Amino acid sequence: MREALVTVLCFTLLAGLAPAAAADLSLERETELERLVLQDCGSCHGLTLKGGLGPDIRAETLAGIPPEALTEIVLDGIPGTAMPPWRPLLSEGDARWIADFLLKGDVE
Repeated sequence: MREALVTVLCFTLLAGLAPAAAADLSLERETELERLVLQDCGSCHGLTLKGGLGPDIRAETLAGIPPEALTEIVLDGIPGTAMPPWRPLLSEGDARWIADFLLKGDVE
């Protein structure tokens, strides 16, 4: 599964996607997004994000993956997997915040 994620990330980077700028989000929105990660993402990736139906998405597992690539995965999902696109529900700034949140390992 990790190999598939790495393949998608490499493709994303090679596609020349521009980095998504992290938006200035309100504290309220950040709290909502943190809840989304823990509950909605956690429903597939495990409540501790150590993996489940979806792979482990803790910071140590994602280390070295550019935030831009994670942002695109959040927004567009991964075709052929259970990872859905969140673009209809999240802005690019929201998705970038989630990518940064996961990479920093701020999950409690």
